[in-house]
Amino acid sequence: MTINPSKLVIIGSGFVGSSIAYATLIQGLCTELVLIDSNQDKAEGEAMDLSHGLPFTRPMKIHAGQYEDCRGASIIVITAGANQKPGQTRLDLVQQNAEILRSILNQVLMVEQEAIILLVTNPVDILTTIARTYPELKAHRVIGSGTVLDTARFRYILSQHYQLSPGNIHAYVVGEHGDSEVPLFSSISVAGIPISSLSREFGSSGADYREQVVAEVRKAAYEIINRKGATYYGIGLSCTRILRAIMQDEKSVLTVSALLDDQYRDLKVALSVPSVLGKEGVLRRLPLSMDETETEQFFKSVQTLQESVNQVSKGST
Repeated sequence: MTINPSKLVIIGSGFVGSSIAYATLIQGLCTELVLIDSNQDKAEGEAMDLSHGLPFTRPMKIHAGQYEDCRGASIIVITAGANQKPGQTRLDLVQQNAEILRSILNQVLMVEQEAIILLVTNPVDILTTIARTYPELKAHRVIGSGTVLDTARFRYILSQHYQLSPGNIHAYVVGEHGDSEVPLFSSISVAGIPISSLSREFGSSGADYREQVVAEVRKAAYEIINRKGATYYGIGLSCTRILRAIMQDEKSVLTVSALLDDQYRDLKVALSVPSVLGKEGVLRRLPLSMDETETEQFFKSVQTLQESVNQVSKGST
């Protein structure tokens, strides 16, 4: 069966999966949207609720389905898994969600092997690395949501400090989507101008400010979870941004997580760096611009992920 370039499947109809589906509906990104969940009633209820908004959006077929309905999809989004609880780190979820992912992929690959796989479930870098071990899946078509949301948080926090639109601030978070992630201060720019050159206009930002921003970015999810139990609007929109870049072949640069045979091949884990996205998935990854401190932090993040991958590998034997 040929791939339908406008068919999207979301596996997992919890807060995150439903938020992605809702944002996808509003933006009219596909013509067919399939929701799959172990709780069939939940998937059907979400599909019904979303469908009632169709009079206000572009035409779209929305329905609950089974794994057989993955056949012909251009992108399969996986959000299913145990949720992060207050006090838990993303890496605390690794063993449980690794088993859930393997179960899902075993069923998906029985019917569809050409779709791009977008992983959202945490710990997303570890699960993206695991998914890449399946020989049926091509490297550039296995993508984690990575630090796209972390990058958005970073830009938002900076925008509040500098009193600028977040869209006019170019800044990235790289490495793990988690506690070892690295916000890159050395390459922040506004209108192509390094932020360090704009100190007269915006005032200087010393070490204390940087530490505060890093803490805010890294702790954002914990703060939200402590207050409302889960994060889903931000990740829903950031994943829809990834989907748009792929489905519309934008060649946009986003910090998704992937394991590729390129300049990062020796790292042996999936992690986030600025990557060019198009209809074939990750087209290429851009070299990082980091100062000495950021480089050291980046490789510490790599080491953290490598250790977790090794733990999962031992636990699955």
